[in-house]
Amino acid sequence: MALAFIGLGSNLGDGRVNLKEAWQRLGKIKGITTLALASPYETAPVGMESSQWFINSAGAIDTSLSPPELLTILLNIEHAMGRDRSKGEDRTVDLDLLLYDDQVLRTAELEIPHPEMQHRLFVLAPLEELAPDHLHPLTELTIRQMHRKQTTSAQQIRKSCWQEQENKQP
Repeated sequence: MALAFIGLGSNLGDGRVNLKEAWQRLGKIKGITTLALASPYETAPVGMESSQWFINSAGAIDTSLSPPELLTILLNIEHAMGRDRSKGEDRTVDLDLLLYDDQVLRTAELEIPHPEMQHRLFVLAPLEELAPDHLHPLTELTIRQMHRKQTTSAQQIRKSCWQEQENKQP
């Protein structure tokens, strides 16, 4: 089994519900055991133009799937939940393979570790909840250290909670 970390994001529809559904779908896949899901974070879009803020989180899984197999599962869940990569950058759900054990992999389809994770608070903040001392295999910094380096950036982010949406009146 390998320990992998998944980044989750949504800025269309009910983001919290979308992320929880994606996480539940992931846990039903043979060869994947979901371990922990971090708090949700409300974040301004980074690297794209949108008026919709994101809900982001990160999850830890154990898996017997290879990185390419896991990527295929993530893309299939995105598609099943309505993500259409041809219709712009807003998305019902976005699932990124951030880390897979300590592997470094560079192919046309997949880069591990995720090539932008060390620059994105919306990845580092929830990931720090799950694995603050996990070493990034390329930077050789812990998730906590990378998060601290980014806290002075202009990225807008605020920690939230899953219950906010569950307690909302229709």
